[in-house]
Amino acid sequence: MANEKKYKVKVPDSLEAGVYTNAISVHFNSNECVIDMGYSVPNAGEPTIKVVSRVNMSHKTAESFVNVLSNALLDWRNKQKESNK
Repeated sequence: MANEKKYKVKVPDSLEAGVYTNAISVHFNSNECVIDMGYSVPNAGEPTIKVVSRVNMSHKTAESFVNVLSNALLDWRNKQKESNK
């Protein structure tokens, strides 16, 4: 991993608060992966999910995303276990 670069992440003020999502949909085609993140509207007459963010990425970036998310979840779980001791 000697070739890995460290990046500083800058979040614009307009995105700093983020958006809440409780639903996700993933679509693949031959060129890319599309992730729709949405909000499942409670008590709607017809089940409705409002898309609040869409992310388009290459297959390679999608694989990297899965690895980073998995590692972050494992770290979080381990910290939860430690704090419950």
